[in-house]
Amino acid sequence: MIVKEIQAKSILNKSKIFDYCLNPYTGCQVNCSYCYARLFMRRYSGHKEPWGEFVDVKVNAPELLKKQLEKAKKGTVWISSVCDPYQPLEAKYQLTRRCLKELVVKQFPVNIQTKSKLALRDLDLFQDFEDIEAGFTITTDDENIARIFEPRASTAAERIQALQQIHEKGIRTFAFIGPLLPGNPERLVSLLEGITDRIYIDRMNYLSTIRDFYHQRGIKEAATEKFFMEYRERLVREMKKRKMRFEVLF
Repeated sequence: MIVKEIQAKSILNKSKIFDYCLNPYTGCQVNCSYCYARLFMRRYSGHKEPWGEFVDVKVNAPELLKKQLEKAKKGTVWISSVCDPYQPLEAKYQLTRRCLKELVVKQFPVNIQTKSKLALRDLDLFQDFEDIEAGFTITTDDENIARIFEPRASTAAERIQALQQIHEKGIRTFAFIGPLLPGNPERLVSLLEGITDRIYIDRMNYLSTIRDFYHQRGIKEAATEKFFMEYRERLVREMKKRKMRFEVLF
């Protein structure tokens, strides 16, 4: 893992999904094989190392954010769009936590998404926001499958437990099920019931790493699309049965 401390020029940037995005790091140790950032972040960052093997730490992020917030129009800040804000390095650098401290002063709404139980460290700050939504990406209930695709993420069970603890504090929570990975959809829905305010379902992200996984098991491209459709329908059917709020994206 190549780790560099850098000085960022901007940290609060316009987003097409929310008003702003904030990425305290360039690169991500979690190294999910399906991550869409693999397609462009090496070129954007100038790194030659494969995705998941480098991280640039924006050590001036909190100070820079404080300056940008003085002039920024209030809007929702998405933490983060191309890295996990609670990847292992966050335990040392605490950039996400320090940025949250600046955002809470100005009471900018926040949407934070992660695959790490480290988010529980900042539960005290979450409770200081007037408008915050915290979510976890949970792609499967099968821990063996999760290890294949998300080698450095917290286990699915740990993420679900973290969601529950955050939800119990009265904070809005969500689960992002995407990409859809093999598992038991009905069981996954049952685990999320009562601890999420909304569930988002994303389709399979057909990067070569994903296609290769299925091809190695003798599953052709058309079959992966069939899997997605069947899996999605099972998720939707179970959530409707339990009267849970959800949205199918894309």
